[in-house]
Amino acid sequence: MALEIKLDDRVAKVELLAEDGNHIKIIVDDREYDLDMQQVESGVYSVMYKGRSFNVELIENGTPKKYTVNTFYHSYDAEIIDAETKYLQARNAGDLETAESTISSPMPGKVVKIPVELGAEVKKGDTVIIISAMKMESEYKAMKDGVVKEIFVKEDDTIDGNQPLVYID
Repeated sequence: MALEIKLDDRVAKVELLAEDGNHIKIIVDDREYDLDMQQVESGVYSVMYKGRSFNVELIENGTPKKYTVNTFYHSYDAEIIDAETKYLQARNAGDLETAESTISSPMPGKVVKIPVELGAEVKKGDTVIIISAMKMESEYKAMKDGVVKEIFVKEDDTIDGNQPLVYID
């Protein structure tokens, strides 16, 4: 799964390719990194890259997706920009195209059925999730053609109103 990480004013696309114990392989933008990472205490990580050691401290900054990142020489404001964050930003900014990518229910309820799976191609009007709310079942349909990139819930989950459920790109 790829997501974006915003460090101060720079946004980088980050994708986890493999994880085996402390060894991870990631791609940042188009560059691949083999890292050996170890959490040495809560929020503090030791990272080995090409024989060099780096200590990184992550301090939650208001929400679970915003951090202050401290290294020996620098401090950064970091934010994880995933599909849910993009959706919320689009709703606040009025970006209709991005808002159409994320299916949500306006009210709390329960997930009855998810007739699509990750990677499925959908057409505008296809049912992507069925929610039970206030003793009624509602089918939520794709608002555009695309591919199911994220499914944030599973069947029988209880959901909040306006919670992102399915992301279509």
